[in-house]
Amino acid sequence: MSVLPLRVCGRELLLDPAGALLWPDEKMLIVADLHIGKAAALARRGLMAPPYEFEETLARLEALIERHRPQMVVSLGDGLHGAEAAALIEEAGFDRLSALIRRQLWLWVTGNHDTAIPLALGGAVLPRFERAGLSFVHVPSGREGEIAGHLHPVARIATPARRIQRRRCFASDGRRLLLPALGAFTGGLDVLDPAIAGLFPGPFTAYLLGSRRVFAVPAARLTPEPDARRHLLSCRRSSRRPAA
Repeated sequence: MSVLPLRVCGRELLLDPAGALLWPDEKMLIVADLHIGKAAALARRGLMAPPYEFEETLARLEALIERHRPQMVVSLGDGLHGAEAAALIEEAGFDRLSALIRRQLWLWVTGNHDTAIPLALGGAVLPRFERAGLSFVHVPSGREGEIAGHLHPVARIATPARRIQRRRCFASDGRRLLLPALGAFTGGLDVLDPAIAGLFPGPFTAYLLGSRRVFAVPAARLTPEPDARRHLLSCRRSSRRPAA
């Protein structure tokens, strides 16, 4: 896989096609919205849910850690899907996840789903994390230097073959950065939706995840979701304004 360099507030970061962020100078791996245990939590309420969610999400994490060997992992909120999620993980899976967490320093930034993390899992817990001018949070506010998750950004683009590709993506204007959800059982919100586009005072870029690399596409070139075409004009207008 090929990572894509990106500068945010002067810091050199790397975008991994799996949907994780690397900060080489700090030997840090950042992930967002794992939603571990979501399928089990929904099944407990009688809802249909795929049985593969935990295994696939954990495999993604393991592959990232093996590939990059970070000294620290930061989970940007909603690492667990609710207070009951950890209790619903089978014992072997819980032990496997705990062993992975304890391989390096691990920080859980709390989110709206995981306001509490079981001590048995390991890792430290904070509502936000500051390092060298960057602020790691769950819910984005649009402040400069903010690295956030929560909104599960996705983007759509028309290919030369006139097919529409919909991919998870990062979104950034070089002053702030939104991460895609890493969890295997998560939805997505169009980056042209005001909830995301409104975080950026000027033009921004979507970094779409491919199987082997990340593709940078200006927001003005994206195709809106079918129910979000009204957002395209406002996005194009904002792309004409100077960046903050």
